[in-house]
Amino acid sequence: MTSTDPAVIHGDQFIAHPPAAVWRALTDPELHARWWAAGDVRPVVGHRFTLDMGPWGRQACEVLAVEPERLLRYSFAPGSLDTTITWRLHPEGTGTRLFLEHAGFDVDSPLGKAAFHGMGDGWPDVLRRIEPVLAGESR
Repeated sequence: MTSTDPAVIHGDQFIAHPPAAVWRALTDPELHARWWAAGDVRPVVGHRFTLDMGPWGRQACEVLAVEPERLLRYSFAPGSLDTTITWRLHPEGTGTRLFLEHAGFDVDSPLGKAAFHGMGDGWPDVLRRIEPVLAGESR
């Protein structure tokens, strides 16, 4: 993870599946639960859902922007972290380059600073879990 803004986490992962498959991993609750967190995620602007983050509890989210197979943006943990997660999908050869931007951390607060460092360290592993889930689905 590299960051040009101290309050933003950036990541990207090449996934050897077309954008339609990666989009399903981001927007199908069953697939989403297998690579990151259980929750009723749906690609519908205004849709509110929660993600079960295990020991960090259930985090509220609301879909803010949708461009099918190109972009999904939602708020994450409003009222506590007040961050935004943006997924961008770009075709690359026969696969997809998935870009992540997790923005809005208040690094001046202890919670924001701890979340920024913890999630910054954790996102690379989360991103690497998508391709194996999709590979298992296509068998």
